[in-house]
Amino acid sequence: MSELSVRRSFWPILALLALALIGSAAWFVNRSLSQPSEQPKRAENPTGATSALRPALTVTAEAPKRMVLAEQLAANGDIAPWQEASIGADVNGLRLAQVRVDVGDRVQKGQVLAVFDADLVEADRAQARAGLAEAEAALIDASGNADRARAIAPSGAMSKQQVNQYLTAEKTAQARVKAARALVESQDLRLKHTQVLAPDAGVISARSATVGAVAAPGAELFRLVLRGRLEWRAEVTAADLARLKPGLRARVTLPGGSETQGTLRQLAPTVDPKTRYAIAYVDLPAGSAARAGMFAQGVFELGETGALTVPQEAVVMRDGFSHVLVVGADRRLSLKRVQTGRMVENRIEIKEGLLPDQT
Repeated sequence: MSELSVRRSFWPILALLALALIGSAAWFVNRSLSQPSEQPKRAENPTGATSALRPALTVTAEAPKRMVLAEQLAANGDIAPWQEASIGADVNGLRLAQVRVDVGDRVQKGQVLAVFDADLVEADRAQARAGLAEAEAALIDASGNADRARAIAPSGAMSKQQVNQYLTAEKTAQARVKAARALVESQDLRLKHTQVLAPDAGVISARSATVGAVAAPGAELFRLVLRGRLEWRAEVTAADLARLKPGLRARVTLPGGSETQGTLRQLAPTVDPKTRYAIAYVDLPAGSAARAGMFAQGVFELGETGALTVPQEAVVMRDGFSHVLVVGADRRLSLKRVQTGRMVENRIEIKEGLLPDQT
Protein backbone atom coordinates (compact mmCIF):
# COMPACT_ATOMS: atom_id res chain seq x y z
CA MET A 1 0.00 0.00 0.00
CA SER A 2 1.29 3.41 -0.78
CA GLU A 3 2.08 6.06 1.82
CA LEU A 4 -0.65 8.32 0.49
CA SER A 5 -3.39 5.74 1.09
CA VAL A 6 -2.17 5.11 4.68
CA ARG A 7 -2.44 8.78 5.48
CA ARG A 8 -5.96 8.95 4.08
CA SER A 9 -7.18 6.07 6.30
CA PHE A 10 -5.50 7.48 9.49
CA TRP A 11 -7.35 10.85 9.67
CA PRO A 12 -10.89 9.43 9.92
CA ILE A 13 -9.82 7.11 12.74
CA LEU A 14 -8.25 10.07 14.58
CA ALA A 15 -11.48 12.08 14.20
CA LEU A 16 -13.54 9.22 15.61
CA LEU A 17 -11.26 8.93 18.65
CA ALA A 18 -11.55 12.66 19.33
CA LEU A 19 -15.35 12.51 19.20
CA ALA A 20 -15.34 9.54 21.57
CA LEU A 21 -13.17 11.41 24.09
CA ILE A 22 -15.40 14.50 23.95
CA GLY A 23 -18.55 12.40 24.48
CA SER A 24 -16.99 10.58 27.44
CA ALA A 25 -16.00 13.85 29.08
CA ALA A 26 -19.50 15.32 28.64
CA TRP A 27 -21.16 12.19 30.12
CA PHE A 28 -18.86 12.31 33.15
CA VAL A 29 -19.61 16.00 33.79
CA ASN A 30 -23.39 15.50 33.49
CA ARG A 31 -23.27 12.53 35.84
CA SER A 32 -21.32 14.53 38.39
CA LEU A 33 -23.82 17.39 38.29
CA SER A 34 -26.90 15.17 38.50
CA GLN A 35 -25.74 13.22 41.58
CA PRO A 36 -26.66 14.86 44.96
CA SER A 37 -23.88 15.85 47.19
CA GLU A 38 -23.10 13.52 50.02
CA GLN A 39 -24.73 14.28 53.33
CA PRO A 40 -22.35 15.77 55.85
CA LYS A 41 -21.13 13.34 58.34
CA ARG A 42 -22.64 13.43 61.79
CA ALA A 43 -20.68 15.36 64.29
CA GLU A 44 -18.64 13.17 66.50
CA ASN A 45 -17.51 13.79 70.00
CA PRO A 46 -13.84 13.50 70.92
CA THR A 47 -14.25 9.76 71.69
CA GLY A 48 -15.71 9.13 68.22
CA ALA A 49 -19.29 8.32 69.35
CA THR A 50 -22.27 10.15 67.89
CA SER A 51 -23.84 12.94 70.03
CA ALA A 52 -26.91 12.13 72.24
CA LEU A 53 -30.46 13.06 70.99
CA ARG A 54 -32.04 16.18 72.46
CA PRO A 55 -35.15 15.70 74.69
CA ALA A 56 -38.52 15.93 72.85
CA LEU A 57 -40.43 17.73 75.71
CA THR A 58 -39.30 20.02 78.50
CA VAL A 59 -41.46 20.11 81.64
CA THR A 60 -41.27 22.68 84.46
CA ALA A 61 -42.61 21.39 87.77
CA GLU A 62 -44.51 23.77 90.05
CA ALA A 63 -46.45 23.15 93.24
CA PRO A 64 -50.07 24.36 93.50
CA LYS A 65 -50.43 27.78 95.05
CA ARG A 66 -53.09 28.98 97.48
CA MET A 67 -54.67 32.32 96.63
CA VAL A 68 -57.62 34.44 97.76
CA LEU A 69 -60.08 34.74 94.86
CA ALA A 70 -63.30 36.64 94.44
CA GLU A 71 -66.32 34.35 94.55
CA GLN A 72 -68.89 35.13 91.88
CA LEU A 73 -72.20 33.77 90.65
CA ALA A 74 -72.98 34.13 86.95
CA ALA A 75 -76.55 34.63 85.72
CA ASN A 76 -78.54 35.73 82.67
CA GLY A 77 -81.75 37.70 82.43
CA ASP A 78 -83.82 40.46 80.85
CA ILE A 79 -83.74 44.18 81.59
CA ALA A 80 -87.20 45.58 82.32
CA PRO A 81 -88.77 48.71 83.84
CA TRP A 82 -88.96 48.82 87.63
CA GLN A 83 -92.58 49.98 87.32
CA GLU A 84 -94.56 51.01 84.27
CA ALA A 85 -97.68 53.21 84.29
CA SER A 86 -100.44 53.14 81.69
CA ILE A 87 -101.80 56.65 81.08
CA GLY A 88 -105.26 56.69 79.53
CA ALA A 89 -108.11 59.02 78.61
CA ASP A 90 -110.61 60.00 81.32
CA VAL A 91 -113.05 61.76 78.99
CA ASN A 92 -115.56 60.47 76.47
CA GLY A 93 -116.40 61.69 73.01
CA LEU A 94 -113.72 64.41 72.82
CA ARG A 95 -111.23 64.94 70.02
CA LEU A 96 -107.51 64.91 70.83
CA ALA A 97 -106.22 68.40 69.97
CA GLN A 98 -102.52 68.27 71.03
CA VAL A 99 -99.85 65.65 71.76
CA ARG A 100 -96.91 67.29 73.50
CA VAL A 101 -94.52 64.39 74.17
CA ASP A 102 -93.04 61.49 72.24
CA VAL A 103 -91.34 58.18 72.99
CA GLY A 104 -88.10 58.65 74.91
CA ASP A 105 -89.01 62.04 76.41
CA ARG A 106 -88.36 62.54 80.12
CA VAL A 107 -91.31 64.11 81.89
CA GLN A 108 -91.96 65.48 85.36
CA LYS A 109 -94.89 64.79 87.66
CA GLY A 110 -97.92 66.86 86.61
CA GLN A 111 -96.53 67.74 83.17
CA VAL A 112 -99.13 68.07 80.39
CA LEU A 113 -98.73 65.20 77.92
CA ALA A 114 -101.77 65.76 75.69
CA VAL A 115 -104.81 68.07 75.45
CA PHE A 116 -108.37 67.28 74.32
CA ASP A 117 -110.67 69.82 72.65
CA ALA A 118 -112.52 71.40 75.62
CA ASP A 119 -115.17 73.50 73.82
CA LEU A 120 -117.99 71.04 74.48
CA VAL A 121 -116.96 70.58 78.11
CA GLU A 122 -116.83 74.33 78.71
CA ALA A 123 -120.35 74.70 77.30
CA ASP A 124 -121.66 71.96 79.59
CA ARG A 125 -119.86 73.58 82.49
CA ALA A 126 -121.50 76.95 81.79
CA GLN A 127 -124.90 75.31 81.69
CA ALA A 128 -124.24 73.59 85.00
CA ARG A 129 -123.22 76.88 86.60
CA ALA A 130 -126.45 78.49 85.37
CA GLY A 131 -128.45 75.68 86.93
CA LEU A 132 -126.61 76.21 90.19
CA ALA A 133 -127.46 79.92 90.16
CA GLU A 134 -131.12 79.11 89.56
CA ALA A 135 -131.14 76.59 92.41
CA GLU A 136 -129.50 79.05 94.77
CA ALA A 137 -132.14 81.72 93.91
CA ALA A 138 -134.92 79.23 94.57
CA LEU A 139 -133.30 78.38 97.89
CA ILE A 140 -133.26 82.02 98.94
CA ASP A 141 -136.99 82.33 98.23
CA ALA A 142 -137.80 79.05 99.99
CA SER A 143 -135.68 79.97 103.00
CA GLY A 144 -137.53 83.34 103.35
CA ASN A 145 -140.92 81.63 103.30
CA ALA A 146 -139.75 79.04 105.80
CA ASP A 147 -138.44 81.70 108.17
CA ARG A 148 -141.77 83.59 108.09
CA ALA A 149 -143.68 80.36 108.68
CA ARG A 150 -141.53 79.52 111.69
CA ALA A 151 -142.15 83.05 113.06
CA ILE A 152 -145.95 82.94 112.61
CA ALA A 153 -146.48 79.33 113.69
CA PRO A 154 -146.63 80.06 117.46
CA SER A 155 -149.45 82.61 116.97
CA GLY A 156 -151.67 80.08 115.21
CA ALA A 157 -152.25 82.40 112.23
CA MET A 158 -150.95 79.67 109.93
CA SER A 159 -151.91 76.06 110.04
CA LYS A 160 -149.35 73.41 110.77
CA GLN A 161 -149.81 71.98 107.29
CA GLN A 162 -148.86 75.28 105.65
CA VAL A 163 -145.87 75.63 107.96
CA ASN A 164 -144.71 72.13 107.03
CA GLN A 165 -145.08 72.92 103.33
CA TYR A 166 -142.79 75.95 103.61
CA LEU A 167 -140.23 73.99 105.64
CA THR A 168 -140.31 71.13 103.12
CA ALA A 169 -139.91 73.55 100.21
CA GLU A 170 -136.81 74.95 101.90
CA LYS A 171 -135.24 71.51 102.28
CA THR A 172 -136.07 70.65 98.67
CA ALA A 173 -134.42 73.85 97.49
CA GLN A 174 -131.31 73.05 99.56
CA ALA A 175 -131.10 69.58 97.98
CA ARG A 176 -131.41 71.08 94.50
CA VAL A 177 -128.55 73.46 95.25
CA LYS A 178 -126.35 70.56 96.35
CA ALA A 179 -127.21 68.63 93.17
CA ALA A 180 -126.43 71.67 91.01
CA ARG A 181 -123.09 72.16 92.78
CA ALA A 182 -122.19 68.49 92.27
CA LEU A 183 -122.97 68.86 88.56
CA VAL A 184 -120.71 71.93 88.36
CA GLU A 185 -117.93 70.03 90.13
CA SER A 186 -118.39 67.14 87.71
CA GLN A 187 -118.02 69.47 84.75
CA ASP A 188 -114.97 71.12 86.37
CA LEU A 189 -113.40 67.68 86.77
CA ARG A 190 -114.26 66.79 83.20
CA LEU A 191 -112.64 70.01 82.04
CA LYS A 192 -109.56 69.19 84.09
CA HIS A 193 -109.33 65.77 82.45
CA THR A 194 -109.12 67.34 79.02
CA GLN A 195 -105.44 67.74 79.92
CA VAL A 196 -103.58 64.43 80.25
CA LEU A 197 -101.00 64.79 83.04
CA ALA A 198 -98.02 62.65 83.99
CA PRO A 199 -98.74 60.81 87.26
CA ASP A 200 -95.05 60.75 88.17
CA ALA A 201 -91.65 61.58 86.77
CA GLY A 202 -90.27 59.12 84.25
CA VAL A 203 -89.61 58.30 80.61
CA ILE A 204 -92.25 57.81 77.92
CA SER A 205 -91.77 54.24 76.64
CA ALA A 206 -94.80 54.01 74.30
CA ARG A 207 -97.29 56.38 72.66
CA SER A 208 -100.59 55.55 70.98
CA ALA A 209 -102.09 59.06 71.14
CA THR A 210 -102.88 60.59 67.73
CA VAL A 211 -104.00 64.15 67.07
CA GLY A 212 -107.61 64.22 65.86
CA ALA A 213 -108.56 60.83 67.29
CA VAL A 214 -111.56 60.45 69.60
CA ALA A 215 -110.31 58.29 72.46
CA ALA A 216 -112.62 55.96 74.34
CA PRO A 217 -112.70 56.24 78.15
CA GLY A 218 -109.80 54.31 79.66
CA ALA A 219 -107.99 53.83 76.33
CA GLU A 220 -104.21 53.89 76.76
CA LEU A 221 -102.51 56.98 75.33
CA PHE A 222 -99.01 56.67 76.81
CA ARG A 223 -96.88 54.20 78.74
CA LEU A 224 -94.48 55.64 81.31
CA VAL A 225 -91.41 54.06 82.94
CA LEU A 226 -91.77 55.49 86.43
CA ARG A 227 -88.75 57.58 87.46
CA GLY A 228 -86.82 56.06 84.57
CA ARG A 229 -85.76 53.18 86.80
CA LEU A 230 -84.73 49.88 85.20
CA GLU A 231 -83.95 46.53 86.75
CA TRP A 232 -82.10 43.39 85.69
CA ARG A 233 -84.21 40.30 86.29
CA ALA A 234 -81.51 37.67 86.70
CA GLU A 235 -82.48 34.00 86.57
CA VAL A 236 -80.77 31.86 89.21
CA THR A 237 -81.21 28.23 90.17
CA ALA A 238 -82.92 27.16 93.36
CA ALA A 239 -79.57 25.90 94.68
CA ASP A 240 -77.91 29.30 94.15
CA LEU A 241 -80.84 31.24 95.59
CA ALA A 242 -79.59 30.70 99.16
CA ARG A 243 -76.23 32.29 98.28
CA LEU A 244 -77.82 35.64 97.40
CA LYS A 245 -78.91 38.36 99.80
CA PRO A 246 -80.38 41.84 99.18
CA GLY A 247 -77.67 44.48 98.98
CA LEU A 248 -75.14 42.39 97.01
CA ARG A 249 -73.35 44.14 94.18
CA ALA A 250 -73.81 42.86 90.64
CA ARG A 251 -71.80 43.60 87.51
CA VAL A 252 -74.02 43.49 84.41
CA THR A 253 -72.58 43.17 80.90
CA LEU A 254 -74.85 44.77 78.31
CA PRO A 255 -75.07 43.91 74.61
CA GLY A 256 -72.09 45.53 72.94
CA GLY A 257 -69.71 44.85 75.82
CA SER A 258 -70.36 47.83 78.08
CA GLU A 259 -70.78 47.18 81.81
CA THR A 260 -72.84 48.73 84.56
CA GLN A 261 -73.07 48.15 88.29
CA GLY A 262 -76.29 47.23 90.06
CA THR A 263 -77.58 46.34 93.52
CA LEU A 264 -79.69 43.31 94.37
CA ARG A 265 -83.01 44.69 95.66
CA GLN A 266 -85.03 41.58 96.34
CA LEU A 267 -85.45 37.90 95.53
CA ALA A 268 -88.58 36.33 94.13
CA PRO A 269 -90.56 34.45 96.80
CA THR A 270 -91.25 31.54 94.42
CA VAL A 271 -89.41 29.36 91.89
CA ASP A 272 -90.88 28.80 88.45
CA PRO A 273 -92.09 25.16 88.42
CA LYS A 274 -91.40 24.86 84.68
CA THR A 275 -87.89 26.29 84.43
CA ARG A 276 -86.83 25.73 88.07
CA TYR A 277 -85.36 29.22 88.09
CA ALA A 278 -86.04 32.10 90.46
CA ILE A 279 -85.79 35.81 89.69
CA ALA A 280 -83.31 38.12 91.40
CA TYR A 281 -84.27 41.78 90.95
CA VAL A 282 -81.24 44.05 90.53
CA ASP A 283 -81.65 47.84 90.49
CA LEU A 284 -79.66 49.53 87.72
CA PRO A 285 -78.38 53.12 88.00
CA ALA A 286 -80.16 55.90 86.12
CA GLY A 287 -78.42 57.14 83.00
CA SER A 288 -76.73 53.85 82.12
CA ALA A 289 -76.67 52.37 78.62
CA ALA A 290 -79.24 49.76 79.64
CA ARG A 291 -82.56 49.73 77.80
CA ALA A 292 -85.75 47.86 78.61
CA GLY A 293 -86.01 44.64 76.63
CA MET A 294 -82.27 43.93 76.51
CA PHE A 295 -80.93 40.48 77.40
CA ALA A 296 -77.85 40.80 79.61
CA GLN A 297 -75.30 38.63 81.36
CA GLY A 298 -73.86 39.42 84.75
CA VAL A 299 -72.19 38.19 87.91
CA PHE A 300 -73.00 38.65 91.58
CA GLU A 301 -70.06 39.51 93.84
CA LEU A 302 -70.34 37.04 96.74
CA GLY A 303 -67.07 37.90 98.51
CA GLU A 304 -63.59 36.33 98.65
CA THR A 305 -62.49 32.79 99.57
CA GLY A 306 -59.25 30.79 99.49
CA ALA A 307 -58.52 28.56 96.51
CA LEU A 308 -55.84 26.09 95.28
CA THR A 309 -54.56 27.33 91.91
CA VAL A 310 -52.20 26.22 89.15
CA PRO A 311 -51.04 28.01 85.97
CA GLN A 312 -53.60 27.81 83.19
CA GLU A 313 -51.11 26.17 80.84
CA ALA A 314 -50.82 23.28 83.30
CA VAL A 315 -54.41 22.22 82.60
CA VAL A 316 -54.97 20.08 79.50
CA MET A 317 -58.22 18.76 78.06
CA ARG A 318 -58.69 15.05 77.38
CA ASP A 319 -62.01 13.49 76.35
CA GLY A 320 -63.86 16.63 77.40
CA PHE A 321 -62.41 16.71 80.94
CA SER A 322 -59.66 18.78 82.56
CA HIS A 323 -56.40 17.09 83.52
CA VAL A 324 -53.03 18.08 84.93
CA LEU A 325 -49.62 16.35 84.68
CA VAL A 326 -48.48 15.18 88.12
CA VAL A 327 -44.84 14.29 88.88
CA GLY A 328 -44.65 10.94 90.72
CA ALA A 329 -42.13 9.66 93.22
CA ASP A 330 -40.18 8.00 90.40
CA ARG A 331 -39.99 11.33 88.55
CA ARG A 332 -42.43 10.06 85.97
CA LEU A 333 -45.39 12.10 84.74
CA SER A 334 -48.98 10.91 85.03
CA LEU A 335 -52.20 12.49 83.81
CA LYS A 336 -54.73 13.21 86.58
CA ARG A 337 -58.31 14.33 86.12
CA VAL A 338 -59.34 17.48 88.06
CA GLN A 339 -62.31 19.80 88.45
CA THR A 340 -61.57 23.44 87.67
CA GLY A 341 -63.25 26.57 88.96
CA ARG A 342 -62.51 30.28 88.99
CA MET A 343 -59.84 31.94 86.87
CA VAL A 344 -57.77 35.02 87.65
CA GLU A 345 -55.05 36.39 85.38
CA ASN A 346 -53.03 33.31 84.30
CA ARG A 347 -54.08 30.97 87.10
CA ILE A 348 -57.05 28.63 87.49
CA GLU A 349 -58.67 27.16 90.58
CA ILE A 350 -58.57 23.40 91.16
CA LYS A 351 -61.64 22.32 93.15
CA GLU A 352 -61.09 18.57 93.19
CA GLY A 353 -58.46 16.02 92.20
CA LEU A 354 -55.23 17.70 93.35
CA LEU A 355 -53.49 17.89 96.73
CA PRO A 356 -51.65 21.02 97.88
CA ASP A 357 -48.29 19.19 98.12
CA GLN A 358 -48.41 17.66 94.64
CA THR A 359 -46.36 19.06 91.77
